[in-house]
Amino acid sequence: MTDPIRTEIMKHRLVSVAEEMGARLQRAAFSPNIKERCDFSCAVFDASGSLVAQAAHIPVHLGAMPLSVQACLESMNFGPGDAAMVNDPYRGGTHLPDITVVSPIFVEEESKPFLLGFVANRAHHADIGGMSAGSMPLSQEIFQEGLIIPPVKLMAGGKKNDDVWRLLMANVRTPEERSGDLQAQLAANHIGIERMKGMGTRFGYQSLMADMDALLQYSERMTGRLIGQLANGCYRFEDALDNDGFSTEPAVIRVAITIEEEQATVDFSGTDRQRLGSINAVYPVTLSAVAYVFRCVLGLDIPANSGCLRPIHIIAPEGTLVNARRPAAVAAGNVETSQRIVDVLLGALAQACPDRVPAASQGTMNNLTIGGWDERHGRPFAYYETIGGGMGAGPHTDGASGRHSHMTNTLNTPVEALEYAYPFRIMRYALREGSGGKGRKRGGDGLVRVYEFLQPAEIVLLSDRRITKPYGLDGGEPGDLGRNTIKQPGAEKEVPGKCSLAVKAGDELIIETPGGGGYKKF
Repeated sequence: MTDPIRTEIMKHRLVSVAEEMGARLQRAAFSPNIKERCDFSCAVFDASGSLVAQAAHIPVHLGAMPLSVQACLESMNFGPGDAAMVNDPYRGGTHLPDITVVSPIFVEEESKPFLLGFVANRAHHADIGGMSAGSMPLSQEIFQEGLIIPPVKLMAGGKKNDDVWRLLMANVRTPEERSGDLQAQLAANHIGIERMKGMGTRFGYQSLMADMDALLQYSERMTGRLIGQLANGCYRFEDALDNDGFSTEPAVIRVAITIEEEQATVDFSGTDRQRLGSINAVYPVTLSAVAYVFRCVLGLDIPANSGCLRPIHIIAPEGTLVNARRPAAVAAGNVETSQRIVDVLLGALAQACPDRVPAASQGTMNNLTIGGWDERHGRPFAYYETIGGGMGAGPHTDGASGRHSHMTNTLNTPVEALEYAYPFRIMRYALREGSGGKGRKRGGDGLVRVYEFLQPAEIVLLSDRRITKPYGLDGGEPGDLGRNTIKQPGAEKEVPGKCSLAVKAGDELIIETPGGGGYKKF
């Protein structure tokens, strides 16, 4: 019989391994996006590729990462000192800038090496090639978005695969930064391997493997029991993305969640077909959103691992917005469609457990990339950031203001770091007062951020909730729409939520992010 005290202790020990990996990755990284914004995630896996422990990093990374580990297992034989790399969204990735590095943990027992498990991390690289700096273009197929990396060995037997390394660096705009960030990812996995070996030496390798399996089974049992506390029934909801950037037609996501005893079925049948623009989400992104929402609704005491998903069955028809077919463009599917999937899931579950579910948060990551030639340093630059907004009000509290929410869990890049690294200035960074939806509990306010460009640059905006407001619940009012504006000498014009623009020195970009929905009418 499993010792519950030991299971709890091992849960925290395994989580601490992922957390230490994250600390090393952040310290060693080169780019502001990883070092300052913490746009990365780290996790520990068993020998079959099931996630057994994760740090409190980014939900859209962590839910999908097991599929990347599985893709590597299917594509290659691992040996001691190996490390694999993959970013292909159709092989467990999310979008191309997110590179996952997977390292096996081999240990010696009775003079023979055997596989104890894996450590892996996923980090968003500020550029991975493609048709625009930052690799988040207004694209129509995945080939325009950057270099597609299938599962390949970055390290073999402890030695760097120079051919793969050179190929990658030849296809990115900022090779020095990419090289530094990749080496930081390898360093994070190295400390994870060392800590897992230390745990195995202390507790016994076979015992540690049994502990990992016990954690998966515990999460499965607890998830099932908590689902069983919800009222049986079928709960439906739908919401829409504004458009795909190439047409004005909204993109609708529909879900029906069926609760039956200790099982849940999440059915996206009826969701719109995949679109020309990059708002298409691959299945790993949808899986991540489902895992995140059920974890939030059921409670955070359950260990976050692959066992949580075993009582939940997902139906995501291929060729739709929630399970796109190759070679659909997917850059915004990871960052924008994932947010709308969460809004739809929460809208449905609000009918099953209204006391646990908040109104819609801003529903967008307000993605911004800026690129060009940095005249100060004589080299290309590529900047990427997501911008926070208002969170939805809940049954018992107002929504938080100026926060990243749901599928993103990053920080903001400090103004000082931005202005040091890039040729633009931040002229204003403030809360957008009054943008949260009204209600007995008020939605959080969005943000206002103003960029002044010091030299010509190309910008790409991938944002949403510029047409469709974040919904309120129980009579609460929706949050305000977001707005993007270009200010030039003698002129000011609003620009679409998804667009690509050339700017000149002295131009300003004003981004006003949406507020969260309100809860309960007055």
